[in-house]
Amino acid sequence: MKKILLIDDDELITMSLEMIINAEEGFEVIGKGNSGREGVKLYDELQPDLLLMDIRMADMNGLEAAEEILSKHKDAIILFLTTFSDDEYIVKALKLGVRGYLLKQDYKSLPAALHAAMDGQSVFGGAIVDKLPALMNSATEEDSGFDYQSKDISEKEYEVIQLVAEGYSNKEIAQKLFLSEGTVRNYLSTILEKLELRDRTQLAIFYLKN
Repeated sequence: MKKILLIDDDELITMSLEMIINAEEGFEVIGKGNSGREGVKLYDELQPDLLLMDIRMADMNGLEAAEEILSKHKDAIILFLTTFSDDEYIVKALKLGVRGYLLKQDYKSLPAALHAAMDGQSVFGGAIVDKLPALMNSATEEDSGFDYQSKDISEKEYEVIQLVAEGYSNKEIAQKLFLSEGTVRNYLSTILEKLELRDRTQLAIFYLKN
């Protein structure tokens, strides 16, 4: 049974989420809070398997709470569930290293998202996925300072990473780098293995964070 901690300042939403989660096999809500500060305290006390938290809250917002929790619990699995899809929030959340960012209007996909997060996948709502290429492109226009050589990444592999982060498909990357699609797929597999990542979404997030 996976233990879930809920943090949201709307009591009605918290009650609804608790019903949805407890109805899903393998999950149980073990604690609830209504502020980021309470989220930090309850996380330390309850040690949940996953924290589902809102962002805009009084006392301490979700981003601040997540940063404090992750500073003490490096492997914490945190999902944001919020009404707001602000670019600034999304970028901050990704840089913190949270496992996902969902919108409350997508609540029907929550059970599947919980399972995916516990399986090590990064989870994003449809509206957030649509924003990622533009956010990644914006990040590549700035100097990220990513030391690819320290990760044993070649210059060509780094070019592939940048293009993945900008939202290009394997076919488009092949055309831009004058490679075959098969070679691009091989590069991508090697990159994911070197960086210990699961898929191209995690790779794009890794690039943005670094």
